[in-house]
Amino acid sequence: MTEDKFDGELVDVGTLCYEGHDNLYLNITNRCSASCVFCIRDVSDGVYGYDLRLKKEPSLEDMLEKLSTLDLEKYREVVFTGFGEATLRFDVLLKITHWLKERGVRTRLDTNGHAQLLYPERDVVAELKEAGLDEVSVSLNAESEEKYNEICRPAFEGSYDAMLDFTRNAIEAGIQTRMTVVGFNDIDIKKCEEIARKIGADFHVR
Repeated sequence: MTEDKFDGELVDVGTLCYEGHDNLYLNITNRCSASCVFCIRDVSDGVYGYDLRLKKEPSLEDMLEKLSTLDLEKYREVVFTGFGEATLRFDVLLKITHWLKERGVRTRLDTNGHAQLLYPERDVVAELKEAGLDEVSVSLNAESEEKYNEICRPAFEGSYDAMLDFTRNAIEAGIQTRMTVVGFNDIDIKKCEEIARKIGADFHVR
């Protein structure tokens, strides 16, 4: 956990990063552009024994200060995931990615793929590539837009198509790309895998 000054007093910001599967995961926001019916935030305060509910969003300085104290070489990769959609803090994400890339650290972004809707005036995939992002894992979650809207409840219209376009653009940019689904009974996992393979992404059931 990290402490920061807020209204002149030191307060506990919360868990900025946590370990699992030989990776380091970064928790830079609790906000999201979807409200998935299976979201762990609705049933738990965190994962792997870590409380991931932030008291306030950490600054870029908070994150870099914390990362500077760690032996980053011991991790397979550093992953933007946590308890929210990291692209909602896109500039912070880019600067951390660039900082890590300068130090030879492999980075991955776990995302719902809504970033281009969040920042329509920017080429978000090109900026991720320029910052040095190695891999992106996109939550496909459903075999159709109707099913996606039902279970993911996105904040923006057109989120399903935007997510597919984001994935295509990441592949075209040369970023290693996979698509994932949660193994629910009412999701056609085979069709989801066919969508991912047709786009050119790897596929993973989580």
